[in-house]
Amino acid sequence: MKNLSLILVTAVLGVSSLAGCSTKPAEPEYAGYLFTYFTGNKIEDESIHFALSDDGLNYKALNGNRPVIDSKTISSTGGVRDPHILRGEDGKTFYMVVTDMVSANGWSSNRAMVLMKSDNLTDWTHKVINIQEKYEGQDSLLRVWAPQTIFDKEAGKYMIYWSMKHGSGPDIIYYAYANDDFDDIEGEPKPLFIPENKTSCIDGDIVFKDGKYHLFYKTEGNGNGIKVATTESLTSGNWTESPDYKQQTDKAVEGAGTFKLIGQDKYILMYDVYMDGRYQFTETTDLENFKVIDQDVTMDFHPRHGTVIALTAEEMQRLRDRWN
Repeated sequence: MKNLSLILVTAVLGVSSLAGCSTKPAEPEYAGYLFTYFTGNKIEDESIHFALSDDGLNYKALNGNRPVIDSKTISSTGGVRDPHILRGEDGKTFYMVVTDMVSANGWSSNRAMVLMKSDNLTDWTHKVINIQEKYEGQDSLLRVWAPQTIFDKEAGKYMIYWSMKHGSGPDIIYYAYANDDFDDIEGEPKPLFIPENKTSCIDGDIVFKDGKYHLFYKTEGNGNGIKVATTESLTSGNWTESPDYKQQTDKAVEGAGTFKLIGQDKYILMYDVYMDGRYQFTETTDLENFKVIDQDVTMDFHPRHGTVIALTAEEMQRLRDRWN
């Protein structure tokens, strides 16, 4: 009887374990990379573009480097900038957020971002979120810049974070959680990160590695460049700032984007050297020390502030079929 009981308990535990495992999607077998970006400050360039790469370093634009989505159909201003794309926790849903802005209207002219969602990378739903219209007490709001999305493991929700400037105050990185349909944000926006020196920071980009969230951000008005701060809990307010700048150039930079190379313990930190009209790629294993690898990078387009994610071979072919 004891042996029979043991067998029954083992069987039940085995079924429970299998059931638990079945709820967690298998890791996709990645074959390449998608780079999503915009191309310039003219309204026709303030749009979403796609490019593909097999190795994360050599990219070819899709659709002849023309927009893959018409900005006028998804935005309130007629232009979008700073596209950030994220693969969802289920492995098959994609989230994209963009700045709803036309720069010709002025750098303090926009109040909104666009939330987008897709299950195939080619067809996207969209919703404009105007912060000034949605919330009271936002009369002094001047701009809403560079939204990004990350899954907050503690909250079990997708966090959207972006920078906002009110009146004569500094640009501050705020956050709010997306609703389940990813067509709105819940609750009041709250500050996510304020540097110790209380100066402006924009273009936040968060990477989770070794139990820590690494926030890359651009400082504004006090030695402009890219710095990094780390925390074990996104909403704790306990950030540790690295004192040094991470860009490997003395030129002006913005729009940091980081991604992990497939099957390697290497990460790419890329950023827009916008005054020189070029992008720079750097490589790192610890997200603290970086070396330039521009000599290994090719692109048949010039990107502005974009992001890169890994794709399966099927997903890459789907994009080629649609936009090549």
